[in-house]
Amino acid sequence: MKIETKYHGTVEYEEKDIIAFKKGLPGFEEFHKFIVFPLEDNPYFKILQSVKSPEIGLVAANPFDFIEDYEVSLSNDLQKDLEVEKPEDVLILNTVTLNSEVSKITTNLKAPIVININKKLGEQIILDNEKYSIKHPLVRE
Repeated sequence: MKIETKYHGTVEYEEKDIIAFKKGLPGFEEFHKFIVFPLEDNPYFKILQSVKSPEIGLVAANPFDFIEDYEVSLSNDLQKDLEVEKPEDVLILNTVTLNSEVSKITTNLKAPIVININKKLGEQIILDNEKYSIKHPLVRE
């Protein structure tokens, strides 16, 4: 299958690549199926792309590539909903807001996207932790 994305050209994917978000994502509740692919020429950023709408593609990053002490605790209910059996099943992504000035690139640490990479199930959660913000600078000077 192929999708012609708004910003990243044509992306090929297979049915097995689709991640189901039962609740959608905040702000995009009507979109339930996404794929994840690497941003061209940048190993740190990924695109979370709706398969239904070519215009909906979110830049995301693995927070552990940038923030050593980032912690995400998954509730028992979430683990059950996403059918998580072991920690290795889980991929955590945070949305990224890009800017032409590197110092102004931010990531949303408050609301990580949790994906069971084996079962292809995902959900965005809100962390109850005051130290995480929705506009955390990705690069510190």
